[in-house]
Amino acid sequence: MLRQLFYSYLVGTALLAKASNVVFILTDDQDAQLNSLKYMPKVQELLLAKGTHYRKHYCTVAWCCPSRVNILTGKSAHNTNVTNVVAPYGGYDVFVNNSLNENWVPLWLQEAGINNYYVGKLMNSHTIKNFDKPEPSGFTDFDFLLEPNTYSYLNPIFQRKGHLPFPHRNEYNTDLLSEKGLRFIDDAVKEDKPFFLTLAPIAPHSDVRIELTPNGTELANVIRSAPSPAARHEGMFQDEIVPRGDSFNPSSPSGVDWVYELPQLSAENVTYNDYYFRQRLGSLQAIDDMVEAVVNKLAEHNVLEDTYIFYSADNGYHIGQHRLEPGKCGGWEEDINVPLIVRGPNVPEGEVVDLVTSHTDLAPTFFKALGVPLRDDFDGMPVPVTAEQIDEYRSGGKQKEITQVEMWSDAVDSDYNEPVDVTSTINTYKSVRILGTDYGFYYSVWCTGSHELYDMTADPLQMTNLYNPSTTYPGDTPPPVIPSNSSTIALGNTSYPTLSLVHRLDALLFVLKTCKGKTCYLPWETLMPNTGVNSLRDAMDTKYDDYFAGLPRVEWDVCDIGQVLEVEGEIFGPDDAYGNGTVTYPGRKRGPTKMVKRDFGDKPLGGTSLWARVGD
Repeated sequence: MLRQLFYSYLVGTALLAKASNVVFILTDDQDAQLNSLKYMPKVQELLLAKGTHYRKHYCTVAWCCPSRVNILTGKSAHNTNVTNVVAPYGGYDVFVNNSLNENWVPLWLQEAGINNYYVGKLMNSHTIKNFDKPEPSGFTDFDFLLEPNTYSYLNPIFQRKGHLPFPHRNEYNTDLLSEKGLRFIDDAVKEDKPFFLTLAPIAPHSDVRIELTPNGTELANVIRSAPSPAARHEGMFQDEIVPRGDSFNPSSPSGVDWVYELPQLSAENVTYNDYYFRQRLGSLQAIDDMVEAVVNKLAEHNVLEDTYIFYSADNGYHIGQHRLEPGKCGGWEEDINVPLIVRGPNVPEGEVVDLVTSHTDLAPTFFKALGVPLRDDFDGMPVPVTAEQIDEYRSGGKQKEITQVEMWSDAVDSDYNEPVDVTSTINTYKSVRILGTDYGFYYSVWCTGSHELYDMTADPLQMTNLYNPSTTYPGDTPPPVIPSNSSTIALGNTSYPTLSLVHRLDALLFVLKTCKGKTCYLPWETLMPNTGVNSLRDAMDTKYDDYFAGLPRVEWDVCDIGQVLEVEGEIFGPDDAYGNGTVTYPGRKRGPTKMVKRDFGDKPLGGTSLWARVGD
């Protein structure tokens, strides 16, 4: 019965009241945890007060390009294989080469009779050199920001469909984008078709000056600076500083690997971080104005009540937490928890919900809002947006409690120009975020062999690693394969051995790291078919201890800055499911380990020198 309720929701027994249109506002690097929405009064008045705020919404890759492709395909990064921001693992050329220009939301909606418009940043490495090689498919009209001036607040380059790139001089990026978006609304309402409009401003991303080599084909230098507010917003928020939670520039280190090795920020760093925070808030004010202009324009054309407005960000952001300079790419809540607000027909007004949703869910949500049949190959499920759907979802017995987070990179993406002096800045990991009704966890496995486990109920700022609190980075001794047998951890009012919890979280990662389709949002059904296990709490039954202890562990042979399945350990198969075979895998027993650089020559593993973890 529970399964029938859940699937009736997915296929749309109670479909959204059919809306003619969707407007999707996608900001760049906007945080949820640092309270950026508090400083946007028009968003508060016109979206938060008139719609529903999803406080537990997550990006699945806390980095621009992989996250945007995730949103625009409805597929996890490990399935798009766009796992970085530049080639050979990411960027527009890789998006095209992976055949995604023929397999993504704009084209699918166009084929379903929806007119598509887009203004702003599409993805990284979309440039004045490759903008038409080929042209992004599926759009009625577009006006894209292009590199090298995508992130220039005063001198952006836009490229309108059917035209050559046009450089603007001393014109504010977000205001230009807003004007273009309003004109697209004027155009869209003249057609006898529903429309989907994406507005993708760069704020509050840093201002970035990209310098190319003389021939214009290669990157020569990248110079970052704080975001620039519009002239009318300069000088605002002079008394604001980064929230000083316990994770801000802590006296004791946290995290693992290179994060654990970070020194405390100097007074000069902290002063700069506060300035940077204020500049971000200032840059968001033009987006606040844009939201008001969009709502007024929809009202002017009498389509506001028939339009869903979605507001979100590609990824979150940290400033000073865990001693980190401004940036993203971490598994911290600051980086992965992002805003999601929905306003539209039958959407509850002024509501706040804590249902777990992710960027992978947005594509099927857009489809459902527009009355387009869902695709079987979506890795996400529609977000419940009407009061009826939210109630049905909560009462169905299968509330989603799992979000997968994955990352491949050689350093955290920082907007501070000073280099980070650490032994290794490899930043490749897989993790799972669990949000139960009375428990919450974050568990990660790094390609270096390090692990993290945080009790997000007792330790929401992720300061105490329960996996291995005494040995947390490879500069000392190698981390153990498992935590102590004597430690315990609570799920609600019940305590369990920490080791038993780790085995189950690692099993979830084992399934999720290569999941496709419904396995990504119903992993327990794939892992433990025909058992009635629908949640972590169900899976903690001691009768499953031997099964979980015997599964293969999530691990890498080589650290890389993009997905290379051959080096990412064993892959979940049918024989690994509960009851389908005999699994006896004790996990790799590591001896003393060290970080070394390997030279792969011409082997296409993402570069010539890669960090690898090897046994002595």
